[in-house]
Amino acid sequence: MSSYADPPGTASDTAAAATHEPLKAVPVPRWGQWVAAAVVIALLAALVWSVATNKNIQWSVVGQNLFEGTVLRGLWVTIELTVLAMVAGIALGIVLAVMRLSHNRVLRSVSGGYIWLFRGTPVLVQLLVWFNLALFFPRIGFGAFSADTNALIKPFVAALLALALNEAAYMAEVVRGGILAVDPGQAEAAGALGMTRGLTMRRIVLPQAMRVIIPPTGNEVVTMLKTTSLVLVVGAGDLLTRTSAIAAKNFATIELLLVASFWYLVLTSVFSFGQAHLERRFARGVAGVQARSLGQRILANLKPGRVAGGAAR
Repeated sequence: MSSYADPPGTASDTAAAATHEPLKAVPVPRWGQWVAAAVVIALLAALVWSVATNKNIQWSVVGQNLFEGTVLRGLWVTIELTVLAMVAGIALGIVLAVMRLSHNRVLRSVSGGYIWLFRGTPVLVQLLVWFNLALFFPRIGFGAFSADTNALIKPFVAALLALALNEAAYMAEVVRGGILAVDPGQAEAAGALGMTRGLTMRRIVLPQAMRVIIPPTGNEVVTMLKTTSLVLVVGAGDLLTRTSAIAAKNFATIELLLVASFWYLVLTSVFSFGQAHLERRFARGVAGVQARSLGQRILANLKPGRVAGGAAR
C-alpha cells in the first residue's frame, strides 16, 4: 500500500505549526479609562492644592493643636468610648441573637422588640434620653438602696449606655446572620454526640460563624468610632468636644475641625488594619478546608477504576 503525504506548506503543516506556537494575547487599548483616571487625578490634585494654599486656613494653628494635651485627652476618651461600647454591644448582641433564634416564643419576642426599638430610633435621641433620665426617674433603685440619677448618669456614662445599647441591636442581627450561615448539620451532629444547645453554640456554631461575623463587625467598629462624635451634645469630653471647646476660644473653627478629622482618620486606619488581619487569620482555616476538599476530590477521580474506565472510553 502506498501512503500519501501532504506537500510542504500545506494546511496540515500550518495546523501543526499553530499547535506548537503559543498564542499571543494582544491587549486592547482602553483609552477611555486612562483619560478618566487622568481627569480624576487632576481634579484631586487641584483640590489638595487649593486646600493647602488657602489663605483662610491657618495651618500653624493646626500644627500647634495637633498634639495639644487637651486634644490628646479627648482622643483617649474617644478610644475608651469606642472600645467599651463595642465590647458591651457585642456581648449583648450575642445574647440577643441567641434569644432571637430560641424556640421560646417569649425570648424571641423580647429580643425582636429590643432590636425594633433601638434600631428604629436615632442614636442621638437615645443619647439625649439617657442624659436626661433624671427627668423621668429622679432616683434609681429601691428605698434605702436608691441613688440620685444625676450622680450616677454622668455625661460619659450616658454616652456609653446610649452607644452600647444601640450597637447591641445591630450586632444582634450581625451575629444572627453569622449563625444562620453555619450548616445546620453541625448542630445536629453535636446534638447526636450529647452536647447541649449552649455548649454546641459556644464550641461548634459560633467559632465557625466568626468568618461571617468579623467583616461587618469591623465596619461597625469604624462606624462606632465616628458615632462617638455625637456625644458632643452632652459634653462627654471626647475628641470633638475638646476641639470644639478650643475653637470656641480662638475662633479657629476650621483648623480645629481639621485636627479632629486627622485623628479620626488615624484611628479608622488602625482599626481597619486590625480588621484585615483578623479576616486573613480566620480565612486561613477555611482555605485549608477547601484545599483538603479539593485534594480529596482529585484523589477520588484518580482511583484505578475510574482511570481505567476513562482510558477504555
